[in-house]
Amino acid sequence: MNSLTRRPALLRWLFIAPALVYMAAFFGYPLVRNLLMSFQHYTPTTYFTGEAPFNGLDNWRAVLSEPLFTDALWHTALFTAGSLAGQFTIGLALAVFFSRRFRLAGPVRAVLLLPWLVPMVVSAVVWRRILDQEHGVLNSALQAVGLGDGTVPWLSSPSVALVSAVLVNVWIGIPFNMVILYGGLQEIPRELYEAAALDGARPWRAFRSITLPMLRPVITVVLVLGFMSTVKILDLILALTGGGPADATQTLGTVTYQLSFLRLDFGQGAVVGTVLILVSAVFAVLYLRANRADFGKGK
Repeated sequence: MNSLTRRPALLRWLFIAPALVYMAAFFGYPLVRNLLMSFQHYTPTTYFTGEAPFNGLDNWRAVLSEPLFTDALWHTALFTAGSLAGQFTIGLALAVFFSRRFRLAGPVRAVLLLPWLVPMVVSAVVWRRILDQEHGVLNSALQAVGLGDGTVPWLSSPSVALVSAVLVNVWIGIPFNMVILYGGLQEIPRELYEAAALDGARPWRAFRSITLPMLRPVITVVLVLGFMSTVKILDLILALTGGGPADATQTLGTVTYQLSFLRLDFGQGAVVGTVLILVSAVFAVLYLRANRADFGKGK
């Protein structure tokens, strides 16, 4: 009897074994290796000598006591929150708009996907030209319609550069949010809206009582994936501002790049990378638990 009960369990483990091996090799090992590096004096010489002596918490003390890290943490929080809010709000509005069928809806929706299809570095370079203070198209357009003198320092002012980076990232991320949310809207039964209309529910009431609750699982996916991709963003910032001016757009991703590939202190770079991993993991766990609790209450 014991052998009969053990066989199905063994078969289950055999089926998931390839996935476990893949996860351990390509996710588990890099995470553990990065954590170990954060406690080592790891330099370019290590690649030739193989020696990376442990230095305890020296890397952590050096990074956490550096003002640049504190500023980058704050900038990352603002950049991530602003990007997620803008991408999700506009993406949801467009998804609701396109859920109403009309002529040319397909071609227009396809055009709106272009920012998502263009490589991020290319988008950043294009927007850098658009936002140029002297010769940028945006300042020229604002001056032409009388909304300024055409000298707004979009990328050269410490007080404006981070906002500009957020706006560019919102533009890039809108299509992803729109597509995923649009797919979720198509799964909501039309009968629910018809019943709500018969009960006298206005469109806003139907949106709050039907659309948002039914979209909750999709919203969870969109926000979690959006957070994961935004909190570690690097290429956009490097191509757009390079972390400047005056470190006004330095984020945890750019600080990791600076420490690891400019200062060549891989141990300190691993510290910031570990912080990024922990922030992402905490956000994912807390948000998923909260969403599961709300779903349980709904049941």
